[in-house]
Amino acid sequence: MQMSESAPQNWSAPSAKRPIHSTVSIPGSKSATNRAFVLAALGDSISKIHKPLLARDTELMLQALEKLGCTITRTNELIEITPMKRVHQDLAIDVGLAGTVMRFVPPLAALTAGVVHFDGDQRARNRPMKTLIDSLKALKISVDDESSGSLPFSIISEGNVQGGEITIDASESSQFISALLLAGAKFSNGLTIKHVGNKLPSLPHIEMTIDMLNEVGVKVSSIEKNSWRVNPTVIKSKDWLIEPDLSNAGPFIAAAMVTKGEVTIKDWPQNTTQAGNVWIEILTKMGAQVSLTEKGLTVSQSGDIKGIEFDLSDVGELTPVLVSIAVLANSNSSLTGIAHLRGHETDRLAALVENIKSIGGDAEETTDGLIIRPRKLHGGLWKSFDDHRMATAGAVIGLVVEGILVDDIKTTSKTLPDFENMWTSLVGV
Repeated sequence: MQMSESAPQNWSAPSAKRPIHSTVSIPGSKSATNRAFVLAALGDSISKIHKPLLARDTELMLQALEKLGCTITRTNELIEITPMKRVHQDLAIDVGLAGTVMRFVPPLAALTAGVVHFDGDQRARNRPMKTLIDSLKALKISVDDESSGSLPFSIISEGNVQGGEITIDASESSQFISALLLAGAKFSNGLTIKHVGNKLPSLPHIEMTIDMLNEVGVKVSSIEKNSWRVNPTVIKSKDWLIEPDLSNAGPFIAAAMVTKGEVTIKDWPQNTTQAGNVWIEILTKMGAQVSLTEKGLTVSQSGDIKGIEFDLSDVGELTPVLVSIAVLANSNSSLTGIAHLRGHETDRLAALVENIKSIGGDAEETTDGLIIRPRKLHGGLWKSFDDHRMATAGAVIGLVVEGILVDDIKTTSKTLPDFENMWTSLVGV
């Protein structure tokens, strides 16, 4: 059932001949969009999602929900979703390479009567899934994974999940926690989750999950640190308005940094749980002038870029673009708390080091991060490794290093389908 993929073509990253000055509108947050879709599937009536992100990851989520019996209606920037059905025939769901789909949908499948087979892209089979699969088994849900702890696997259910208490190690991905919290209110006895193990990564994403659950009438209690309780309750339908994706804004504000220009991201929220909001702190530390007004977030850079020491454990998804800025800084950078990135779309730490060295740079992996030592860079092939954030990082470096070829810019369609046009418009090509 694996999705066929066309052969990629090298993309010549455009160079900026002058400082970039631009105002950019960023599509909706992938994280918020897919959470809103899941809550709509579990709701008590029709939900409306305004200005959602429409990209590969979110389209895969909609396709999965349709197979589970949701009716999807689209009109302009609005999607309406009816709750999923509780009984179905055997069906197959393609998760692509989307972490939210491969992790959020299986608990939903367990709430329906039937058999659901899950598989995706080849690289998806290497992404961490064992924690979620073991958690579902601990909840007495039948999972046929041939003891692999990875894709492909099947959920066999009669449509009822008792719930209860489970202890898991979610140090590889906070999505394991979010996946269970999103569905927990539909379990007969609710759900109590306790995380044990190493530091829990990407806490803002768990905070987003909890905030969105609160908005549909589900109260999540924090019993103690890294422990949550959801009581059984009705999940209400809602009209959602999706914020711009602040992580996807990263390459565009990075363009202001590396070209010594100025970029404004329209409609940047004044208050948000999105991980990308940390760009404000990061870029300020690196020497940028940053201001947040009703118009949006404006980033400008006039002097040298400063190297940075930063713990990215809560915001690891920002790493590739941050590295594309750090390689152009005036001093070394040390990025920590990101060992879990080895289990993302690709091993992001190894991929970044390989790419940087291939264009004359100096970088090395540490136990939980990267050290970047700026060097004079030259053109060359920047591999995407089927990773959208790797591809956008190459585009940023290409602004000031001529001859950068990104081997598969189309992978940006995962979360930002119009990236090529947005980027060439930004650069003025």
